Amino acid sequence: MKKLERSLTLPYVVAIGVGGMLGSGIFVLPGLAAAKTGPSVWIAYLLAAVCVLPAALSKAELATSMPTSGGTYVYVERTLGPIFGTISGIGLWLSLLLKSSFALVGFGAYLLVLAAVPLKATAISFLGLIMLLNIFGVKKVGKFQLVVVTLSVIGLLLLLVFGLPSVAPKNLSPAFLYGNGGLFTATAFVFVSYAGVTKVAAIAEEIKNPNRNLPLAILIALALVTVIYVSVTFALVGNLPVAQLGQDIRPIFTLSEHLGGKIAGIAAAILGVITLISMANSGVLAASRFPFAMSRDRLLPEGLKKLHPKYLTPVVSIVLTCLMMALVILTLDVEKIAKLASAFMVMMFVSVNVSVIVLRETGVQWYDPPFRSPFYPYMQLFGIVSGIALLVYLGLMPMLAILAISVIGALIYIFYGNKQSSRSGVLKLYGHRPALFLLYKRKETVKTKAVNWEDEKIKAANLDGALADNASVVVPLFGKERSPEMLVEMGAALSENSKIQVVNITEVPDQIMLDALLEDDKVTTSLNRRIRAMAEDRSLDVDFDAAVTHELVETIHAISDQTHCRWLVMGWDGRAGEGIFVRNPIGWLVTHVNSNFALFKDRGIRYVRRILVARHPDKNDAEFIRYVDRIARFHGAEVTLMSVLPEDITDKDFEETKNNSEALLKHFESSAELVLIKGKSPVKLVSEASAGFDLLVTGRPREGSWRRILFGNKDQFVESAVCSVLRLTVQRKEE
Repeated sequence: MKKLERSLTLPYVVAIGVGGMLGSGIFVLPGLAAAKTGPSVWIAYLLAAVCVLPAALSKAELATSMPTSGGTYVYVERTLGPIFGTISGIGLWLSLLLKSSFALVGFGAYLLVLAAVPLKATAISFLGLIMLLNIFGVKKVGKFQLVVVTLSVIGLLLLLVFGLPSVAPKNLSPAFLYGNGGLFTATAFVFVSYAGVTKVAAIAEEIKNPNRNLPLAILIALALVTVIYVSVTFALVGNLPVAQLGQDIRPIFTLSEHLGGKIAGIAAAILGVITLISMANSGVLAASRFPFAMSRDRLLPEGLKKLHPKYLTPVVSIVLTCLMMALVILTLDVEKIAKLASAFMVMMFVSVNVSVIVLRETGVQWYDPPFRSPFYPYMQLFGIVSGIALLVYLGLMPMLAILAISVIGALIYIFYGNKQSSRSGVLKLYGHRPALFLLYKRKETVKTKAVNWEDEKIKAANLDGALADNASVVVPLFGKERSPEMLVEMGAALSENSKIQVVNITEVPDQIMLDALLEDDKVTTSLNRRIRAMAEDRSLDVDFDAAVTHELVETIHAISDQTHCRWLVMGWDGRAGEGIFVRNPIGWLVTHVNSNFALFKDRGIRYVRRILVARHPDKNDAEFIRYVDRIARFHGAEVTLMSVLPEDITDKDFEETKNNSEALLKHFESSAELVLIKGKSPVKLVSEASAGFDLLVTGRPREGSWRRILFGNKDQFVESAVCSVLRLTVQRKEE
């Protein structure tokens, strides 16, 4: 398959990013925004840029991870699932067509300076021309766009040269006509001005060194446009009274005529006409691709993906987009169009920030972006909170519009997309129970029948069908294990001379064809050789296989069913699994698979000679102790059974706990001793004790508080221990 040439350098990418933002945001909006806050409108533009920054960084991170994926719609669909993908796709479509409609209205206003034409009729006429241009696929539009951007920047810089020195202080006071509320309302209103900041993500495949240049271009473009917006609006309100700007939708013309007379005004009008018509054209081009992409993903009717037989453009999607724009121009006033466009764009930027949090917190295997947003998760949380606040300040009408689109999108998915699309988002696959309860119907945890290897899901997973059907332990490898051999040895200890099935699983995004990865790569070949060498040295019965899959946890689920395994043994980063999201597939598997779990945090300790068992004094699980004894006998290790008791425990309770614990020692065939300690901090005491051991074994912790359930946390025993940690969850007793 041919790939696009990476020919775009940083300056060119910055120019594209600037071009995605300059347009109606400065040529049309400033006067209307000034009416909401006064001369402080320039502060509103600055605050809007600050609120956009988290989404810009998040989009840069997503784009470097999925440089060919196709934008926000795909990121949301891949992360939150097709139902949210449907809603976001419709929201993005509407935000872009509203912004383009707004540009066409502004275009008509600037054209009025040059010729006496009816505003709405002119906008509709040129919309028809834009529709034909998009259907016939006119070439070289991109280079023309770059020329237009250059002219716009030059024109705005000339305004600053003459406008800043002539600022009248009297026009800047009072700065806040309507207090903080007015300022925040104006900030929300002008938010759409920065909507194009992430447009360069769509061309990530053509950028040289995208891991560096893409996020850098986004940040540079945002900084440059912010400086232009803030400076021009400051010059605007410094030269013209707010009362004069209140209903002005061609403020750049007004300022130019004020500074340079009629000729300067006409020049500004020509520049506005060219800039806004170019922006409207690129907006139609981008907006029409969303219904097309959603139809291709089977979330909308197939007719929307129909291509023109000659020009290969999505003709149905283009016509639908232009018809909707015509309806908007005819029925809504300028301010309502701007509010709706900002509202939908805020919603999309919030979704981008949420997507980064979900992908980071679930630790999905294929998500490994070269660029990671700084100050995570505070940057994303700020973007989400500020976005919601801006929606509130936009007023009731935009909020109701977002609610309506959410309902419509959900209904479209329920009655159409759900029957057509088989994909699941990362959140559904990896979400812990609270998230699944809120967003998805959770499957019941029941015993499933053995999976037929002819089943489509298993075939799609690219397994070779040679898995052992009698493996006692399954060890999935995800490629991030510190020592796969050590993980397999833990599985061998639990299996007690039974067969062990090792499966190296590679998860890839849905857009990558599995057929392209059928051949084992050199990493898999090396891993196979290492595991077999270790098995021969230890005299273990180990079967090795490899899999490539789109849905990692479902593949593990299928493997556990096929092998009838008793244990799943996996590498672990220490997350307790009590939050809404968890790393790797642990949260999903715990609620779906009927087997025991061993989660291993590898600290790099190769030889296990001393094992510390940290147990709650109220627990009396003989089955758990028997598995610890197996591990000790496998490694020839000594065991210390340790419990931390409250400092104020009564002598009677102490003796009872001691007797119960000593009874557990009788289950050990290996050497074992009991240690009972009084103290306030079990975590600190166990951490200090772990320095004298090679392996700390713990059980599944008790349910945490609502704070822990909602936000999750790391297992403190795992975090503080200096030795390797094995957490055993016994759900299924041996028969």
